[in-house]
Amino acid sequence: MARTADPQRRRALAERALAVLQAEGLDLPNATLAERLELKRPTLLYYFPTKAAIFEEIFAAMFTEQVAFVLARMAEHPHPLDKLDAQIRAVHAFHHGREDRVVFLTQAIASLGGEAARRFAELGNQAFEAHRQALKVSLREAILDGRMQDCDVEALIRLVRSTVDGLMVQRFMTGCDLAPVHDFFKSTVLDPLKTEPGEEGPQ
Repeated sequence: MARTADPQRRRALAERALAVLQAEGLDLPNATLAERLELKRPTLLYYFPTKAAIFEEIFAAMFTEQVAFVLARMAEHPHPLDKLDAQIRAVHAFHHGREDRVVFLTQAIASLGGEAARRFAELGNQAFEAHRQALKVSLREAILDGRMQDCDVEALIRLVRSTVDGLMVQRFMTGCDLAPVHDFFKSTVLDPLKTEPGEEGPQ
């Protein structure tokens, strides 16, 4: 009967392996990677038959933790536009100081090419998908009950996603402070969409 890998040990090894690969490069041979981790090569391959398995372990754990962190921040706000603001800030807070890890993991996944890379992309898309759809419903309800101006909800959601991803890369590249950008986005994009019931937006 085949042994079942210990989930905690597997996760810890994946984190260490990713750090080694980030420091020494994706083309590092498995034998050398095992040596760096103070493992025998068969032991490494027992836990991770391929480098893609290492990335998948980290990727899945990261998104599970990120979703929990971000949704908790979003739940503090009743208005869906405030939830969007909280989402942007929360994602960046979750990854603060670890942007290099995220960028490297993205590059590592892209290096797999073809179907494997598409599968990882789909995993990332699905992580928030149910919550994203629920948020779209909340935004449309806010439009109907007069708490928000009519707008293209789909475009707004895509703009927020682009802002989240783009600012994370920018902070990795430049080390810039994102708080002023968050405030600017809120004051110029999100807040102007708010209305009180019965209030008419700009004509």
